[in-house]
Amino acid sequence: MVYRGVRRVLVIAILVLAPAYIGLAAAQAPAGRGAAPAGRGASTPPGGRASTPPAAGAVAPQQPRVYANMLQLMRGTLYPQSNVIFTAQVEDPASFKPAAHQSTSSDPFTSAYGGWEAVENSGMAMAETASLLLVARPCSNGKPAPVQNADWQMWVQELREAALGVNKAGQAKNDDVVLEAADKLATACLHCHAKYRNVPGGVPNRC
Repeated sequence: MVYRGVRRVLVIAILVLAPAYIGLAAAQAPAGRGAAPAGRGASTPPGGRASTPPAAGAVAPQQPRVYANMLQLMRGTLYPQSNVIFTAQVEDPASFKPAAHQSTSSDPFTSAYGGWEAVENSGMAMAETASLLLVARPCSNGKPAPVQNADWQMWVQELREAALGVNKAGQAKNDDVVLEAADKLATACLHCHAKYRNVPGGVPNRC
């Protein structure tokens, strides 16, 4: 297999929990029949439809606990995941010799799920990890990450779509598809890095 292009070395910079809404509409009881006494049972708001109180024992969903700041999240997940596709630009994933102990190999290409499967898996891992970029957490300098910003959310979605392309590249086992997927991934990361990471003043001002 012949690989084209220049390898891009890139440190990659939703888990949005939608609250569950509990409430079943009930028909308004006819006047004078079946009406609940004041302060008891279902209430009837304007519009004529009764609201049902939450079921007994229902627990409201909670935001997941955050352990890593944005830099730690990037280095621990997206950085190693992205390097799989960047490596696949210049080396045939099928050419890696399995490690002596595949189940404990730290190299995705030589692990029990190596070769082209490592490319597929890294794509899906990145797509899932992208959701964590939308969970409120601090940057490495302690400032809150701008997860609510429209452009941040747009670029997270761009990253997710690029990651799905990486997964397809692993399935295709084709150098042209690999190069296209790597280019889209690098572009997605650069968009966000240009505004939030590569800023004047360095670490104190960036995320």
